[in-house]
Amino acid sequence: MSLKATIDADIKQAMLAKEKETLNALRSIKSMILLEETKGAAKELDVAGELALLSRAAKQRKESAELFRAQERADLAEVEEVQLAIIERYMPKQLSQDELEAKLSAIIERVGAKAISDLGKVMGVASKELSGQADGKVISETVKKLLS
Repeated sequence: MSLKATIDADIKQAMLAKEKETLNALRSIKSMILLEETKGAAKELDVAGELALLSRAAKQRKESAELFRAQERADLAEVEEVQLAIIERYMPKQLSQDELEAKLSAIIERVGAKAISDLGKVMGVASKELSGQADGKVISETVKKLLS
């Protein structure tokens, strides 16, 4: 079942259960999907497109929550964090730091990277293989640590 169909079914469930926060988050995801579909020539998003969309939405929620916390707006931060939790239900499991380091070490060995100057080679492969499983910024920081 596609992400769009899953979201539609979950919207109906949230409406029946009168879960306002869940409903708002799901409607937000659906609107992002519809906007993305109308942008491109493709009628429906593929799995990679859906994953990228969810990752972008999660990152936006996380950054907004951090910003609200910094501005001492806990009420708004909580709303963003609730929506983030709902979005994360539809994403693949995120890798722990140990799992990420193990996978990146294997990638570094496979591409033959020796120094920090090989960062681009490693990041190209790592970004594709670990898409949706870890944030790009975290991947980059970990690769730099492993190469230095």
